[in-house]
Amino acid sequence: MKKSKRTSIVLAAVTAAFFLSSCTSSPTANNSAASDDNTSNKKTAEAVSDAVDFDHELGQYTPKKDHYNFYFTYKTVHPWWDAVALGMEDAQQQFLDKGVTITYEYMAPDEASAEDQVSRLRTLPKNDYDVIGVDVADEKIISPVLNEMVDSGLKVMTFSSSDADKDCKRIAYVGNTHNYRDGADLTEALCRKLDYKGKVAILVGSKGAPCHEDRARGAADTIAKYEGMEIVATEYDMDSVDRAYDLTMQILKDNPDLDGIVCCNMSNPVGAARAIKEKGNDTVIVGMDHDEEALQYLNDGVIYCLGVQDCYSIGFDTIRVAVMIADGNLPGTLFSEKTDEITTVIYQEDAAKMLEILYGDVI
Repeated sequence: MKKSKRTSIVLAAVTAAFFLSSCTSSPTANNSAASDDNTSNKKTAEAVSDAVDFDHELGQYTPKKDHYNFYFTYKTVHPWWDAVALGMEDAQQQFLDKGVTITYEYMAPDEASAEDQVSRLRTLPKNDYDVIGVDVADEKIISPVLNEMVDSGLKVMTFSSSDADKDCKRIAYVGNTHNYRDGADLTEALCRKLDYKGKVAILVGSKGAPCHEDRARGAADTIAKYEGMEIVATEYDMDSVDRAYDLTMQILKDNPDLDGIVCCNMSNPVGAARAIKEKGNDTVIVGMDHDEEALQYLNDGVIYCLGVQDCYSIGFDTIRVAVMIADGNLPGTLFSEKTDEITTVIYQEDAAKMLEILYGDVI
C-alpha cells in the first residue's frame, strides 16, 4: 500500500507550475448548497481560465484551537488526488500563517478497494484525529461504517467526488455534487457530435464508486433519449489506464464500427485514447478531468471534450470545513452540508490554455 503525505517534491513542483501560470485566475468557487441532478453547475468553456480557482482565502472564522490533526482516505493513489492535495496544502499554509498548525494523514491503496477502505477506517485510533474525511469508495459498503463511526462519537466528513448515501450520518461533504449531470452533459456533447446516431461504449471506472456510477447513469439515460443511439458495452476499468486500454481494444474488436466512448473517470480517457490512436479509428471520446496526457490528446483531436473538476478548490475547502467541524460546528451559516465545486467542459480549442494553466506547458 502507498500513502501520500502532505509534502512531496513532485507536488511542490506542480504547485510552482500551477501558480506561475494562474496569475490571472481569481474567481471564487461556488460553495452553495448542492444542486440536484436536474441542475447544471457548469462553467462554459469560455471561462476555461477559471476552471481551477487558485485564489482562496480562509475567511473570517476564528479556530478554537492552535493545532488540529485530521485523517483523510481516498479511493486510490492517482494524480487526481494529488491535485486535491495541492489545495489542502495551501489551506494548511494559510492556517499556519494565522498561528494554527494543521497536520494530517492522506492515505490510499494502490488500487481502488472498498474493503481496503473499511479496514483502514475500522483500525484507526479512536482519539488521534479531530476529523476523519472519506472519499467514499462504495456508498453501500462504506456508508454503514461511517454511521457506526459517528455513533461512536467520531467527527466524520466526506470529500472529493464521492459522497456517502443520502441517509448517511456524516456531518458534511465537500466536492462534486453533480456527477450525474457531468455524465449527461458529456454524453449530450457526444450525441450531438455523432448527429444522434451511433454505437457507444461506456467505461465506468470503479464498481460501486458513487461518482463513477452516477456519471455512467447520466450517460446511459442520455443515450436512451435518442432512437439512433445504442450502448454496445459497459465496462469497469477500476480507474486503471492499462485496463481502460485493454477494454477499449476488446470493445473495438467486438465492435469495429464503434462510434463513441464515454469515459467516467480521469484514467479511462487516457487508456481509451491510446487504443483509438493505435487502431487509427475515428471513434469519438468524451471523458473526465485534467490528466496531462488526456489534455494532449484533446489538443490533438483524439479526445473530443473533457469535464475538468476543480480539484484544487475541493482540497482547500476540505481543510477549511474540517477545522469548523472539529470545533463542533454543524452545517448552516458557516458552511453548507454540501460544498459544491465546479466542473468545466472543455474542447480542443481550450486544451492549450488548460495545459498552460495546470502544467506550465506552452503549445
